[in-house]
Amino acid sequence: MEKALIIDYQEVDIQRDDNLILYNVNFQVHEGEFVYLTGVVGSGKSSLLKSIYGELDILTGSAEVLGRNMKKIKRREIPALRKELGIVFQDFRLLPDRNVRQNLDFVLRATGWKSRTERADRINAVLEQVGLADKLESMPYELSGGEQQRVCIARAILNSPKLILADEATGNQDTESSIRTTHILHDLAEQGTAVIMATHNNSLIPRFPGVIYECKDHRLVRQETLLLDDIPVATISNNE
Repeated sequence: MEKALIIDYQEVDIQRDDNLILYNVNFQVHEGEFVYLTGVVGSGKSSLLKSIYGELDILTGSAEVLGRNMKKIKRREIPALRKELGIVFQDFRLLPDRNVRQNLDFVLRATGWKSRTERADRINAVLEQVGLADKLESMPYELSGGEQQRVCIARAILNSPKLILADEATGNQDTESSIRTTHILHDLAEQGTAVIMATHNNSLIPRFPGVIYECKDHRLVRQETLLLDDIPVATISNNE
């Protein structure tokens, strides 16, 4: 059975203010896909993600995200869209004066969870999922960078999103933490959540296979990757 289409961009131009970032973007993501968004810093990866969660307007082409027309979406409709998304940022964005449990509880209360017991059960479940069940009462400053990023992933999956956007989620991490973070995100895709991971760390690709798009020269190019002796060799298959 064909998996549901989560994102469908056709001939979309993405711009910030008067600057054209990416043009003629064709980008499709299906349920349960793990998608790499590669490219050097400043190539347009973050701008593409921002267009998906409504931070940047789309003025050309056709664009649907989770069944919503992103060219016609109203500002008042964007919070509802974002409730169906999980966003993992490079800089964590945890509340520094609240422990892990309170950070996650803040999100659940803000998204309409009324029952304290249900919130506590959900928090325990997501922390177990990311391997941080023992960090419930820890403050952010007591955690390593990798642990803080896993708290961010836990926060992103609290409401069982259909789509997770990870913007350079491994950018500030050592190799071991990067692998662990990517492993968690890859597992989520295997469980049915679409995941888009923007990264310039191509060494992760052989270990965690996925669909690969590269931002380069203001274009988004889909690639096919072949593994030869554990070395990823990318060849462009089509311009999408």
